[in-house]
Amino acid sequence: MATTLAVDIGGTKIAAGLVDPDGRLLFQTRQPTPRTHDPDQVWAVTLRTIDDALAAAGGAVDGVGIAAPGPIDLPTQSMSPINMPAWRGFPIRDRVMSAVPDVPVRMAGDGLCMALGEHWRGAGQGAAFLLGMVVSTGIGGGLILDGAPYHGRTGNAGHVGHVVVDIDGPPCTCGGRGCVEAIASGPHLAQWARSQGWDGADAKELADAAASGNEVALAAFRRGARAVAAMIASVGAVCDLDLVVLGGGVAKAGPVLFDPLHEELRTFAGLGFLSGLRVVPAALGGEAGLVGAAALLRG
Repeated sequence: MATTLAVDIGGTKIAAGLVDPDGRLLFQTRQPTPRTHDPDQVWAVTLRTIDDALAAAGGAVDGVGIAAPGPIDLPTQSMSPINMPAWRGFPIRDRVMSAVPDVPVRMAGDGLCMALGEHWRGAGQGAAFLLGMVVSTGIGGGLILDGAPYHGRTGNAGHVGHVVVDIDGPPCTCGGRGCVEAIASGPHLAQWARSQGWDGADAKELADAAASGNEVALAAFRRGARAVAAMIASVGAVCDLDLVVLGGGVAKAGPVLFDPLHEELRTFAGLGFLSGLRVVPAALGGEAGLVGAAALLRG
């Protein structure tokens, strides 16, 4: 049975896997992303994961799908991820094609691949108008519109982390200000909590503190949930969504995020056609990007 080689590239890890025609992840391998400004060192690690997956497949795959952190540039099939300074205009598809010749190679943003994975095999099955989003070190997303992935002009549609939710808000790494990522991503949740007297280290500790009833931690998650809810209401109105699937490290906080998020969404989503908009936890976890990258070969 033919399998698809999937590659999921991120700022902290680079993964490769084998996905069967039913969307089942049969094999995966991962390596830490090198902290370097040398593009060839990052490519060497990427190639190692690809070679490991090819070996597990016996050298034969029917194609390669790539989940790439943004921004990407579909016309040139290159990527310049904010959190990977070694790669600027990096020709990722050409490099992968040289490593795995004679099969089709497709790429898309990692947020879109997450949405595709959840739509195919996860919590988004059956939804025609879906936003898949990750709330973690950053905030990213991808859109399924009328049952099909929506790439946009350059491949960056669904970059919801940079929806502005506070016009007087803090600066963002994108160069703008007031973006939801600058308020609700894991590092910014923890940063705000520390400014209010909390003495923990990161978003995981903050989630544990909130679950234990710490008032500052609970306030941090409510503040972040309010920003995410405002973004979801805005994107929902523009795209006429019926479902949002939310994953990532911060989403693992569970009720301390989702309870205030659902409450705040009722405040912002006032239009009648948004009354049925649902927000649910992702089902595939870290596998969604690989499954979604393989889904790029289905169409």
